[in-house]
Amino acid sequence: MKYFEEAKYIWKNYVPKSGQADTVEGELIRAIERLRYEAQNNGNCNWDEGFELFCHYLWKILNDEETFDHDVLLEIKMDIDTLLNFDEPYLDDDVYDRISDHIIEWTFTHKGPIKREIDTKQYR
Repeated sequence: MKYFEEAKYIWKNYVPKSGQADTVEGELIRAIERLRYEAQNNGNCNWDEGFELFCHYLWKILNDEETFDHDVLLEIKMDIDTLLNFDEPYLDDDVYDRISDHIIEWTFTHKGPIKREIDTKQYR
């Protein structure tokens, strides 16, 4: 992971101990880490709509042509599709780390923190 310290900073400063983050950056990091934990520690046995919402949120924000070129967007989409295949939990760190790095790259472009509304459908 190229941007471990930057991701750690967001985690410590923008991700609450429980519930959703009120910044886009915090929620992106929270989403990828919740997905990582669910796959690696639980084998996706708790997978439900909440985890799908994390994947869709990641794509909604990271699908950003201002930040990423076409090839990177394809990579992000393929990585998120890998995570959406919940029947085959992805256990290696590379996909999660790559998405985390893209989150940080997104933050470099958008210079936040950026406030967000809580998603009433997200209960994870």
